[in-house]
Amino acid sequence: MTTVIENNNQNSDRLEVGTPLLEVKDLHVEFHTRDGVAKAVNGVNYSVAAGETLAVLGESGSGKSVTAQTIMGILDMPPGKITKGEILFRGKDMLTMSNEERRKIRGRKIAMIFQDALSALNPVLSVGYQLGEMFRVHQGASRAEAKAKAIELMDRVRIPAAAQRVNDYPHQFSGGMRQRIMIAMALALQPDLIIADEPTTALDVTVQAQVMDLLAELQAEYNMGLILITHDLGVVADVADKIAVMYAGRIVETAPVHDLYANPAHPYTKGLLRSIPRLDQKGQDLYAIKGLPPNLLKVPTGCAFNPRCDVVTDLCRTDAPELHQVTDKDGVELTGRRSACHLWKETLHG
Repeated sequence: MTTVIENNNQNSDRLEVGTPLLEVKDLHVEFHTRDGVAKAVNGVNYSVAAGETLAVLGESGSGKSVTAQTIMGILDMPPGKITKGEILFRGKDMLTMSNEERRKIRGRKIAMIFQDALSALNPVLSVGYQLGEMFRVHQGASRAEAKAKAIELMDRVRIPAAAQRVNDYPHQFSGGMRQRIMIAMALALQPDLIIADEPTTALDVTVQAQVMDLLAELQAEYNMGLILITHDLGVVADVADKIAVMYAGRIVETAPVHDLYANPAHPYTKGLLRSIPRLDQKGQDLYAIKGLPPNLLKVPTGCAFNPRCDVVTDLCRTDAPELHQVTDKDGVELTGRRSACHLWKETLHG
């Protein structure tokens, strides 16, 4: 059956795989509160190309979702405030665009899958109506046309008996099925880029695998860029091309996915990897990074991770490291590898 994606090709100018799609440059976002200024995003840089998957990892409060909301233009301002940076989509800075220009990009060119599908979907409207709204608003489709396209989308993301369930409400679907509906909604207008914010939260491991496999399949099929935001290293190993690890509003390590898993260069990344349960450690206590993520109103001086780090030095407590190019033991630069750690050589090669 011909899918809605093929029938309604909004992106005839879709970029070839590998062509730069989105670049976030030196992005700074603050939240002004009664207790002070929280620097939620503090100089973030990352990029994603057409057909590429970037995983953004980190604990809650690291700035992952705030960066995504800023890209989408849905950050609440106030209390949020963008103080510096650029967000280049196809070479154009979205932060300098008018609201109308950004509205035309949002949904059509960049779409977002939210982490809590039950909260993101309207409980008093059928899923078919909500899916069809994309076509009614952006394409001027009639209600009958929009409903037909909604059924095709539901079928595309493998919701059983889509024609019979199109008039059902969100609460009548399981968590995994609701997440598939969110994916269908993001795919509706065939965007160049999808941002998936914790798309497997609260799902059991079997459903997590199904959702991730579906995302990877659709992303590869339509050459979309994909930014996958998560705190779970276990869900990205098979789908990501590269990883950016965030801590306290900054990126502390970037690497191709297999290189990072094989040999992390930052103590925080190493701690995250050690926290993953392993089959060969049955009966042993799970490793946990000591302490808690910092209060963004009172980020420690020096490296923000230093109070929790097992290899901290006096330099780490006074001097905040920038992202450094990582090299092998012979001094040859490793492609795509950067680490914000004074001791990355010891961490990587020690």
